[in-house]
Amino acid sequence: MADKLLKIAIDGPAGAGKSTVAKLVALRLNYLYIDTGAMYRAITYLAIQYGYNSLDYENNIAELAEAATISLENRENRLHVFVNEQDVTDVIRSPEISALVPVISQIASVRNTLVVKQRELAVNGGVVMDGRDIGTRVLPNAEVKIFLTASVEERAKRRCLELQQKGFKVDLNELKVEISERDNIDSERKIDPLIAAKDAVMLDTSYMTIQEVVDKILELCKERL
Repeated sequence: MADKLLKIAIDGPAGAGKSTVAKLVALRLNYLYIDTGAMYRAITYLAIQYGYNSLDYENNIAELAEAATISLENRENRLHVFVNEQDVTDVIRSPEISALVPVISQIASVRNTLVVKQRELAVNGGVVMDGRDIGTRVLPNAEVKIFLTASVEERAKRRCLELQQKGFKVDLNELKVEISERDNIDSERKIDPLIAAKDAVMLDTSYMTIQEVVDKILELCKERL
């Protein structure tokens, strides 16, 4: 599009399509895609490995996050997530980690550590970063800010299909409950709650195709260049 490299922040609740859309936007712009949710999942994976499965181990988990090396690599058009040089791309999407990650992500010291890592990845621009606090906390000066949302019903259907395709057995009604609970935790937590940045463009994706969402974001990017 131009020589200017944008910082693109895409926020929204679980199952809104952030990762899918962000990957495609990054591909179209030849930008780096940064999945911040995967970074929190990676720390959650480590916590489980060490038996730190509740806030009772807050200090231990914070130490794990501080010491962890997390890297994201695009291989054959798929983002691979490494924590301490171990490829955890698939395992971090398990229902066990999905259930615990809202707890881990409440820990202020963990969030502070990962925000620093995320900002370092985006320092030169040319990034599409998705998460829940990108436009408000991680990249408040991002040139493009998007807040994606969709109904709980639609988000549960999407997550159900995604997990089934990866071989996990899931129940749609249980997913609806899990997503609603995750929404409450994310929106009500004291540290970096899930809220739309004041200057974010709101997109309800309930009745939009993936391509329609991608095209809309690319149009916004053109306006900022």
